[in-house]
Amino acid sequence: MVVQDSVDAPGVPLEPFLHQVGGHLSVMRYDEHTVCKPLISREQRFYESLPLAMKRFTPQYKGTITVHLQKDSCGRLSLVANPLTENRGPFTVSTESAAVAIWQTLQQTTGGSALPLAQWQHQRAHSLKESPATPLLRSELHLKAQVPSLVEDANGNLTEKGSFNPWGLHCHQAHLSRLCAEYPENKRHRFLLLENVVSQYKHPCILDLKMGTRQHGDDASEEKKARHMRKCAQSTSAHLGMRICGMQVYQTDKKHFLCKDKYYGRKLSVEGFRQALYQFLHDGTRFRMELLEPIQHQLQALLSVIRSQSSYRFYSSSLLIIYDGQETPQTPHGSSVIKVDVRMIDFAHTTYKGSWNEHTTYDGPDPGYIFGLENLIQILQRIHEGQ
Repeated sequence: MVVQDSVDAPGVPLEPFLHQVGGHLSVMRYDEHTVCKPLISREQRFYESLPLAMKRFTPQYKGTITVHLQKDSCGRLSLVANPLTENRGPFTVSTESAAVAIWQTLQQTTGGSALPLAQWQHQRAHSLKESPATPLLRSELHLKAQVPSLVEDANGNLTEKGSFNPWGLHCHQAHLSRLCAEYPENKRHRFLLLENVVSQYKHPCILDLKMGTRQHGDDASEEKKARHMRKCAQSTSAHLGMRICGMQVYQTDKKHFLCKDKYYGRKLSVEGFRQALYQFLHDGTRFRMELLEPIQHQLQALLSVIRSQSSYRFYSSSLLIIYDGQETPQTPHGSSVIKVDVRMIDFAHTTYKGSWNEHTTYDGPDPGYIFGLENLIQILQRIHEGQ
């Protein structure tokens, strides 16, 4: 179902989603429980025809909205969405929003003249002429925030950054820069609305795994196909059927997130991948052993679902593993409810029988995805057994 926009209501200013750990398209925060991303027709059709068994393992699809660039009297640009017709009341932003906290801090430190975060990021977009990883290592934003983060640089050194994962801001900068260069200000862009799968977590720890042994879609050019095949061959994608595309882990001892990006993930060996998985489940003080069983349980359930989906190929899709960096307090009975999530995302190159403009029809379940899931479960089991 496509949700219609309300053209008469005031626009909703979009903010970068501060917990985006991977990907290259900018994910934006629409409200506390909803994010949006640029619409790709193949991905929209996947969500609209999603098999019932897979809905448990994907973000809820909430329809689409239109988004446009908006310029103020000073020529500053921001991204604005037309609000949904169901939300005709005043749009309110939670005061607990991390993005709002950053924006408020900017206001305080600049005498009230700070730009909205999206505008501020656009003014720095011209600095993206360097390597894609460079903006992550040379952030000019230093805030006294509640949850800082550490970023590992090219030499393996850790440097402290602001209270957000810098990868999402990098994607937002690049997206705004491209929109400004390629499209007029009044151009309407269609975005997908999706569930914010980390909204219920206080300190969301997120691992983004690019799944499968093949990453290019059927419609990829020969040059793109060769490039993706080379990345797979030179990384754990070929050996394990997965590689790390991003990660953030809350460190309880230092009260910050440890963040790593896709460039880190591409360099890992098989043993390095295992160590990174161990680090993802370590809070800086202790290894979160209690998370292993519920994560493995969900991965086994997902594996059963993938095995039952004939003709699907999830090329270049990611798998998120999520848990809360703040431990759940015990109940009066001495037990605690451990909340973990396993979600599939990014379906721009997914193909299946009956999908639009398919180049090839496949039989049986996705062998590359299954290979990756089986290896992931096996590695977690070995960690569980202390091997």
